[in-house]
Amino acid sequence: MYKQTVEQFTIDLSSEKPVPGGGGVCALVGALASSLGSMVASLTIGKKRYSDVEEEIKQLNIKSENLRIKLLEDINFDAESFLPLSKAYSLDKNDPNREQILEKCLVDASSGPLIILKDICQVIELLERYGQIGSKLAISDIATAAMLAHGALYGCSINIKVNTKLMKNREFAQKRNNQVDKLVEKYSKLAQNVFENINREMI
Repeated sequence: MYKQTVEQFTIDLSSEKPVPGGGGVCALVGALASSLGSMVASLTIGKKRYSDVEEEIKQLNIKSENLRIKLLEDINFDAESFLPLSKAYSLDKNDPNREQILEKCLVDASSGPLIILKDICQVIELLERYGQIGSKLAISDIATAAMLAHGALYGCSINIKVNTKLMKNREFAQKRNNQVDKLVEKYSKLAQNVFENINREMI
């Protein structure tokens, strides 16, 4: 799915098809944020002014490129995680296995955006460092990436909770929600700080 053209992705997204949806969009946004980090690396590597941090930038670039690819693959993973749930809702309500099947599908459907969320957290960590040592010529792109990632965190969060809300196993649901809330609280603050630190440089 992620190898579609941007136009086709948005056409499918606009349709009544079950996928792509919010989780896939969050993964795409995360990949874009990671790409902006890699762009800053490309503009930093080889510049005499940044020779003292070149090796670190190269390592950051490897990580952000890996995350870019991973998040694109997450688009497909999210779709594969959700599709069984979309089909499970059409099961006969008299089927004795319906509730058990639905419960498993809800857990699986929440796993896609959870993985995306964790990957985006890693992107934000990289963006923080890019903002500190990367080329100042592209510092606004790091701020942009930080806010893209910030929004995607919340998108992932709500796409997880729309599934945990329906789970019969409330202990598991609450545990997953707590895990999500802690990650969002920590990394949304970090992303905001990245943006605000760069924004102050604009004054």
